[in-house]
Amino acid sequence: MHDLIWTLTERWQSILSNARLRLGRTPPTEAAFRELRSALSARFISGDGVEIGALHEPLGVSDRARVRYVDRMSVADLRSHYPELAGKPLVPIDILDDGETLRSIGDATIDFVIANHMLEHCEDPLTALETFMRVVRPGGIVYLAIPDKRFTFDAPRQVTSLDHLLRDHHEGPQRSRREHYLEWVHKVSHKPESEANAECDALMKMQYSIHFHVWTLSGFVALLRFCRKQLKMPFRIELLTPNQFEVIAILRKVAP
Repeated sequence: MHDLIWTLTERWQSILSNARLRLGRTPPTEAAFRELRSALSARFISGDGVEIGALHEPLGVSDRARVRYVDRMSVADLRSHYPELAGKPLVPIDILDDGETLRSIGDATIDFVIANHMLEHCEDPLTALETFMRVVRPGGIVYLAIPDKRFTFDAPRQVTSLDHLLRDHHEGPQRSRREHYLEWVHKVSHKPESEANAECDALMKMQYSIHFHVWTLSGFVALLRFCRKQLKMPFRIELLTPNQFEVIAILRKVAP
C-alpha cells in the first residue's frame, strides 16, 4: 500500500528516471503515440465522465466509458475562433462551461476527467487541478496530458516556475496575462518588435487560448509533487510516462 502513496523522494526519482528511459526508447511514430493513449484509456477510463477541450482530437475510450464533452464555446464559436481547424470534425459540446472551474458539475459526481493538452491553456492551472479533484468521486481518475515544451513550438520558452503558478493562483491570472501573451508573440509567433504590442492586444481582445504555461517532464513531475505534498490535493499517481512529445499522468483521487 505504501508503494502506491508516492510520498517518498526516492519514488519520485524513480518515476522520473523510468520516464526518461521510456522517452529515449519510444519509436517516434503516430501509431505508437496513439497506441499508448488507447492502452491507457482502456485501462483507466470507465464509468461516466467528461473530456475538456477535446476539439477534433477526443481521447478514444472503451464501451465501458460514457463521455460528455465540455468547452467554453459552442461548436459554431469554436469554428470561428480556430479557423485553422476548418475541415476537421469537432466533437459535439454537451456542457458549456469554463474547464478550469466546472461550475456546472457537482462535487464528487463523475468517475473521470480527461484533460488532454488543456492544462497549459489554463491561466490558473492550480485551480484547474483542484477542480478536477473536486468533481471526481473518490477512486475516480484524472487523465492529464501536457506537451513537453522541449519537443514543441514552446521550446524557446522558460518552464513555468512554481512561484509563478502560486502568484497567479493567489493574486489572479490577470496580473501576468499580458506578460504571457507577449512571450507567446515573441517566442512562438516570432513577430518583430514593431508588431508585438498590436498582436498582443489583438490576441487578448479575442481571448485567444494560447499556452499560458509550459513544462518539461521534470517540471511536470515537480508540479504534481508540489500539488500533492504542499497543497494537499487528494490524489496518488497511478502512472506517469512520456508519450513522444507529450507527458501523460494518470491521477487517482483518494480520501483526503
